Order: sequence, then structure tokens, then C-alpha cells
Amino acid sequence: MLGRRGVLGHLVGCRIAGVVATGREVSLRSYRLFAARDPRVLLGIDPEGIWDEPELIGLMADKCGVSPDPRYVDGPDVIDPLRTLLAFDRFAERIAEVAQRKGPVLIGTGHPDALLGFYAGLADALSAAGCVVLTPAQGRCVDITTRFGLRTYNLDYVRGVGFVRAHNPGAPRRATGAHAHSPLPVRMALAALAEAGGPLPELVIGDHGWVCGAGQLGFEAIGLGDTDDPALFVGEAEGRVSVVVPLDDGVRSDYYLPLTRYVLNRACLSQ
Repeated sequence: MLGRRGVLGHLVGCRIAGVVATGREVSLRSYRLFAARDPRVLLGIDPEGIWDEPELIGLMADKCGVSPDPRYVDGPDVIDPLRTLLAFDRFAERIAEVAQRKGPVLIGTGHPDALLGFYAGLADALSAAGCVVLTPAQGRCVDITTRFGLRTYNLDYVRGVGFVRAHNPGAPRRATGAHAHSPLPVRMALAALAEAGGPLPELVIGDHGWVCGAGQLGFEAIGLGDTDDPALFVGEAEGRVSVVVPLDDGVRSDYYLPLTRYVLNRACLSQ
């Protein structure tokens, strides 16, 4: 079990924080698209503020630790590992509170290849604590606009974690699915719960559209966000997302497992 000093070293050593793989030019492009209200980067958030590019750089510098200098336009982005650790502490507090109430939770990811294991560990522990881990609308089709045009996906769950798979009838079922930013999967999941008469989640956990889409609808949501995901941090700044943990969301899946253990230990849910 890693202590706080060990977690900080792990974050930097695995490039989950510190110097990360997400390039500054990639992040700036996302900020420009967000300022232009491009739905591909809004992730389901409907911002109340103007949020132009300089404001977004300032927000991301505050929340993540990236450079606040608008003249820095090329090179690696940097996430302050202490900000990541402190956000994980707040993330764990919200999980502990819902576990104490044995409240229902909904968990989903747009990064199943990297983050499925991280979330599955949380789902296992919450289930063991008496929480209902919801899996609504499993198998239903959802049409998502991508850079390749409109594509059909299926909503699926593995170990209580929702994600989408490319719609391909007859293909063998794999453990992981498609990278997705859309809020449509969580909207469909929440609508299915409402249609069935509940229960509705007391907490939504995830990333990308799962967090922003749920938060925009008024559900408490916590999650993980990269430096090119300004929507989550705007959602947090405007009060629709409770906690966002700044980190690189695309490193090797096994690198996140010590962070699951850290969160569960902080939440007093270690198994």
C-alpha cells in the first residue's frame, strides 16, 4: 500500500502527473474549441460563463498546474502531482460518504482500455460496502457523432463499469470498448433508470461525458480529467461537478491500480 509520499513518486514516475504525454498544443486546441462551444469538447456541459481561451488557461493552471503563460504553445504539459494527490483525497471523501449511506452509484468511462481496472476496483469495494452499482440500459444502441461521422455503439458494463462498444453484431465480445467523449451514454443510462422508477444514483463516477453529462443533469459527479479536458474543470468551477482529479488519463492500465488502492484506503474501504 503506497503512502502519500509513495503516491507522489508513483504519479511522477509513471507520468500520470508531472511531465505528461499530453502536448501543450493539444490542450490549447481543446481550449480554443471549448471557447467556441464545440460539442466535441463540451462533453455535455453547458457553460454559464464566457470561458475564452485566456480564462481557460488560467483555470487549468489553477486546477492542474499547467503553465499559465499563453505564449507557451509547444511542448509537454505538466500536471502538479500535489494537486492530483489532494484531488484524490477529496475524491475519496465523496466515495466514503456514499458508501456510509449505502447509496446507489453509477460508474462509467470513455477510456475503457486505460481506466476500466481503476473504476472496477472502486465498483467492487462499493458493492461490498452495500452500495448498489447500477448497470442500466445494458446492450442498448446509441448513435454518437465522431470525426468519422455518425457511428452506432452499444452500452455495456464490465464489473459494474459502463462504456460503449462499436456496434458489430456477431463479433466476439471483448473486455474493453471504444474511446468516447460523448455524454449520450450516461444520459441514456439515467433515462433508463428514471423510466424504470429508480433507484437513481447518489453519485456518478467516471470521466469525459459520464461526469459532465451527469453533472449537467444535476447528479453529483466526480471524476478524472486530463489537461485537454477543460469541460470537467469548468464544470467543477461552476458547481456542477464535485471533484475532478487532474491526471494523464491514457497511460498503461496497471499504472492506475495503486491509485485505486490509495483511494479505497483513504475512503476506509480497503478489502
